[in-house]
Amino acid sequence: MAKTCTPATAANISLDDLREAPREKLLETIEVLLKENARLAKRAEQLDAKAKKDSSNSSKPPSSNNPYKNKAGKQGTAEDKGKRKKPGGKPGHTGHRQKLLTPTHTEDCKPEKCGCGCTDFQGTTPFYTHQVLELPEIKLDVTHFILHKGECSNCGRINKGTVPKKHRTGYGPRLSALIAELAGAMGDSRAIIQQFCLSILNFSICRGTIQKIIDRASAAIIPHYEAIGEKARTSSINHADETSWRNCRLLCWLWVLTNTTVAFFMIHANRSGEAFKMLIKDWEGILISDGHKVYQSWVGLRQTCLAHLIRDATWLAERADPELAKFGTWAKAELQRLCHMAHAPPTRGEWNAFYARLIRLISLNHDKKDEAGVFARRLLREIDSLWIFLAEAGVSPTNNHAERMIRFAVLWRKRSLGTYSDKGCRWAERILSLRQTCRLRARPTFPVLVDAMDCYFKGEEPSHSWLE
Repeated sequence: MAKTCTPATAANISLDDLREAPREKLLETIEVLLKENARLAKRAEQLDAKAKKDSSNSSKPPSSNNPYKNKAGKQGTAEDKGKRKKPGGKPGHTGHRQKLLTPTHTEDCKPEKCGCGCTDFQGTTPFYTHQVLELPEIKLDVTHFILHKGECSNCGRINKGTVPKKHRTGYGPRLSALIAELAGAMGDSRAIIQQFCLSILNFSICRGTIQKIIDRASAAIIPHYEAIGEKARTSSINHADETSWRNCRLLCWLWVLTNTTVAFFMIHANRSGEAFKMLIKDWEGILISDGHKVYQSWVGLRQTCLAHLIRDATWLAERADPELAKFGTWAKAELQRLCHMAHAPPTRGEWNAFYARLIRLISLNHDKKDEAGVFARRLLREIDSLWIFLAEAGVSPTNNHAERMIRFAVLWRKRSLGTYSDKGCRWAERILSLRQTCRLRARPTFPVLVDAMDCYFKGEEPSHSWLE
């Protein structure tokens, strides 16, 4: 029985063997080698396409982009500098002028001498206010509580005075809130905070004490954190997203549930339906998310992120395979057209034409075994979630809002490599929720932290009126 020629055996055949082999054997070997060459060429094309993935054609973060290449995928040169847009505001951009603050000191600047030599001016009126800002000399308010002890005149027992409860930590609410602001809202390390206190505030503090202050701040903002979660779960529309997070070098996940008024964060050990259920609890509104399988099982209305689909279609459009490139270009154009409908709603005729093209795109590629078939089947699976934004007011066609909310946490993770205890995870999710919610409401976080610390020292509940 003749042996079957396989790619491995074909590769081991020498030239001498081929010279002596019969014609049928040569044809069989050539056929096997041609098939193997086609397989390797396809594999090489796939690996080359995978190597070209970046933030513009996939879900990879911008930080993973090659620093030696620009957005067009080409290495930048000195000649490109003259072609780049100038930094700063562009024509038509609304400027932001410095607001006049309440003055602590005012000086009048009147004309001194005219060009003709006269120094007498009548009826002067103010025409412009020049504002100068300066920091006063920073001095800490230091209070010493002198504890006394004395002998009871009745029983002779020695009694000692005690420090008032709200002052026992040794650091007041404003200083504690400042350290919490630097550590959480600014994302500074304990070493940087230590240097700040020594250089700017002129007092030394050890990193262990900084950590104790942060622990107290974490406990103080628990009521705010819980109120933000409740507020998020009462909204009719929410964005959801997740990103990896390290806790004691173990892989965890940072989840966010956010809308236009609040952002609620939660760190969980899993990226599962159980974790998502803990995030939303009994919420049943309209969900805006990417295509993660946990979100695809949402029983209510869901708007899938068109930006993710457009980036994946861009990757297919850049493939060397002409069929894949043709499919990707077509899919990208239709998805971009759909996304633009958020700003320019289509007429009935425009919608019917778009829908017909999309269905044709899916039907022509649905049964293919390549990446085009995978993407076409994905579009069919997500088709009911592609245009919810056209029917429901307030729904965005992309999940960019959640990605912007989670961006600060990603930068924090890269600097600190995550957290190193469950206590650290709770601090991260609480301060992230407070910081991003304040940003959404155009409120500074520092006054909220000061009030929370003051109430914590007094044993009172902080006010949540700013969330109303």
